[in-house]
Amino acid sequence: MDNDYFSIDAILAENQKIQCTFKVDVPEIKALAKLPIPMWLAYIILLSEWADLTIPAPFGPRVRNALKADPRSVRLSALVGAGGLWYGFGKMIMDILDDDQANIMSDVLTKAFRGRLTEVIDQAQHFATLGVAGSAIDAAQSFREGLDGTERELFALAQESSKRTKRWYENHDRTRQRTRR
Repeated sequence: MDNDYFSIDAILAENQKIQCTFKVDVPEIKALAKLPIPMWLAYIILLSEWADLTIPAPFGPRVRNALKADPRSVRLSALVGAGGLWYGFGKMIMDILDDDQANIMSDVLTKAFRGRLTEVIDQAQHFATLGVAGSAIDAAQSFREGLDGTERELFALAQESSKRTKRWYENHDRTRQRTRR
């Protein structure tokens, strides 16, 4: 996901709220008040050093431990709303953290992605070969619902690629059989 002004994914990720603890009094907000602030506003408040950021729950210790145990078992889409853009939201959080925390966040995002990628591709290829059977469509849909938006895009691309490869192979095989006769 890019931070393009016109990117729907960027807009949805910036709409996520993060918990901030104010360090100073500002109009209608007292110091030490904890408020959820949308990402687009949090940039200004945090860079002005009026508040401190609390790492959001989708990237907290509980989720990190679950990802370390088995990244494939975590339903990333359920951790953040707005289309389940967990990686995009994490990237935005990472951009406002100091270097040490940003490196830790980067490591979490990268390991989660790598740990889940093979399963996403395997499942996409598996469901692509099943055709249009009703239960297969339901199972594929259920699997996709747990994926982050980025993973859903990769799933769809891998599934389409697998279908095209299968069609090519079948057509190529038929052509080869005709030429042998």
